[in-house]
Amino acid sequence: MNRLAREKSPYLLQHAHNPVDWHAWNDEAFAKARTEDKPIFLSIGYATCHWCHVMERESFEDEKTGTYLNEHFVSIKVDREERPDVDKIYMTFVQSTTGGGGWPLNVWLTPERKPFFGGTYFPPDTRHGRPSFRQLLEQIAGLWRERRLEITASADELHARLELITAREAKENTPLTPQTLRRAAEQFKEAYDATNGGFGRAPKFPQPSIPALVLRAAKRLGDEAAAKMVLHTCDKMAAGGIHDQLGGGFARYAVDAEWRVPHFEKMLYDNAQLAQLYLDAHLMAKAEGGEQQAEAHAATARDILDYGLRDLTHADGGFFSAEDADSEGHEGKFYCWTHEELAKLLTPEEFIVTAQHFGITKEGNFVDHSHPTPLAGQNVLSVVNPLPPARDRQFRRAPAGPAGEGETTEPDDQSLLAAAKAKMSAARAKRIRPLLDDKILASWNGLMLGAYARASAVLGEERYRAAAEKNLAFIREKLWEAPQGRAGSPLPAAASQPDDGAHGVTRPTGTLFHRWRDGERDQVQLLEGHAFLLDGVIHLYEATLEPKHLDFAVELAEAMIATFYDPANGGFWQSPAGATDLILRVKDDYDGAEPGGNSVATLALLKLAAITGREDFREPAEATLQLGAHRLQSQPAGMAYMLQALDFWLDEPRRVVIAGNPNTPIFHELLRAAHSVYQPNKIVLGNTGAVESFAKTLATKNEATAYVCTGTACQPPTSEPEVLRQELS
Repeated sequence: MNRLAREKSPYLLQHAHNPVDWHAWNDEAFAKARTEDKPIFLSIGYATCHWCHVMERESFEDEKTGTYLNEHFVSIKVDREERPDVDKIYMTFVQSTTGGGGWPLNVWLTPERKPFFGGTYFPPDTRHGRPSFRQLLEQIAGLWRERRLEITASADELHARLELITAREAKENTPLTPQTLRRAAEQFKEAYDATNGGFGRAPKFPQPSIPALVLRAAKRLGDEAAAKMVLHTCDKMAAGGIHDQLGGGFARYAVDAEWRVPHFEKMLYDNAQLAQLYLDAHLMAKAEGGEQQAEAHAATARDILDYGLRDLTHADGGFFSAEDADSEGHEGKFYCWTHEELAKLLTPEEFIVTAQHFGITKEGNFVDHSHPTPLAGQNVLSVVNPLPPARDRQFRRAPAGPAGEGETTEPDDQSLLAAAKAKMSAARAKRIRPLLDDKILASWNGLMLGAYARASAVLGEERYRAAAEKNLAFIREKLWEAPQGRAGSPLPAAASQPDDGAHGVTRPTGTLFHRWRDGERDQVQLLEGHAFLLDGVIHLYEATLEPKHLDFAVELAEAMIATFYDPANGGFWQSPAGATDLILRVKDDYDGAEPGGNSVATLALLKLAAITGREDFREPAEATLQLGAHRLQSQPAGMAYMLQALDFWLDEPRRVVIAGNPNTPIFHELLRAAHSVYQPNKIVLGNTGAVESFAKTLATKNEATAYVCTGTACQPPTSEPEVLRQELS
């Protein structure tokens, strides 16, 4: 074992038996590099990263390579999911110097942690004119020995460039208008794949922020064609192999344009965002009269959330991070099927229907090219030939039995397929599962918390509300330290927030840590942890109208602003001011597979400001929008979530205020009705607790009454759920 055996990260623990003398990202490693005057070899990845596994198998498990690394370098391993702030700095360096990026990310640094060379995957032998990993190590070690001054000078120059690249200042006179949204929507529509759905070419990532933004733009602009693009995309993704047709949930991306062959790892953040997207699609399809399509999208949302409850939930309520692509050394082995295997498992009738439905062939449709001896005839399940609903089919009639009992009814194709899937699920459950990355991150838990909370209101599923409540209790117990005077816990950091309405008076704010695993939390604080969790807690408040959830959202927002906000230029730093292990303090400004912390913080603060009436929440959000205004216009593809915040900011949001007894059925019916209409720029609140002052003036003489308001003007109050739906529509 090496020293990574002391760590909690599943990714670092995977490397604990390597012959490489790995260090974690800490002062011990930095001091060793300075003392021994060696360059740092920094390798960044994550536990379910397929090509990280490949490079480990080829290079980091090799004794000779390990010995060479130990002699000439100080080697550091980083889990990018635990330390996205570290990853952001060095990924930006590699992208700016090579034009590409990804994981594993391998970078060489001076002992002062300044990068001078980097790339992604390096093979163990010479390929396509590129040197092997061992050759590269030898070249870098030689340069460090013979041309040290040139390398350090180059590193200083590259560091200065990196500072310029990551500097973010608002450009003056950049207007924020509906035209920005219109232009962005048109760009996304031009990239739309009319045959297969999605916005772009293979490999295809769902990137839920993009279809969610297009759907918002469709609502704002009355663009039916844009809405149909999103609904079609959701149809195609749900039918594809990227969607686990047996176990639920979605893989990270598909390698082809048809969504059929996935890169099999499943990430919590993808599934959280996709659950929200399918809830949107369900509501939009229902509004357009497509009941069958609406129900299909609701079923997909349930499928994702049920997968999460079954396979990604800690007994105490936290959500695990991911499942690997590989099992038994082969990518996709857990998920794929051979023609022969299914023919033995199923009855002939079940097999015929299943093979046709999923496109099962003897040749298969997937080859694991990363393995020296790929498995033959592997089939990824995707819906190649959809079956019509059972109610639209005629039952097949069999002849009378030998005893003359008369005709018997054979099962229809839907019943045969259901029986087959049950057998396949039972058989798959006996296989060796892929690795579960069981660390619990505040950021990704916030995204999934929001999905369960909203689904409980949209779909009327009490178990989803219970999952959201239990998750928040877990996060508050394991990762949150409340400030003294609010929940009795001492404040470990010196952060403080101006008291609302009291000039110059400050009160302490709480501290949110990032990772918990195996009974232990880290000491890392990140913007995305605060922002994503704030978003989730706001969803939970809107789904329940429990004042305690709004109180916690306020505490989180105050802590986020005190710890990360840049009042000089707007925007939020990714890390606190005291993060001394970083060579730069960076503001993330990119919405990719995960939305950026600044984007989520902006929309969450705008919503919270509308609910509470607090300008000290609105002002940082507006300054952050202005900071990103130029990029919103010039690079909308990388700012899809921030564009959703812009969409919310452009108009006074509709406020649905529900007054009355929260323990009555009509209160819950009105609350469900408020969430049953696709109206993205609305907020739902009660008339008690930390809500804005106008809402507190709205009362009821009945058990419950709903008001739909804009500013201080409201439509006639109602206690009828259907009337509320009509008012929102």
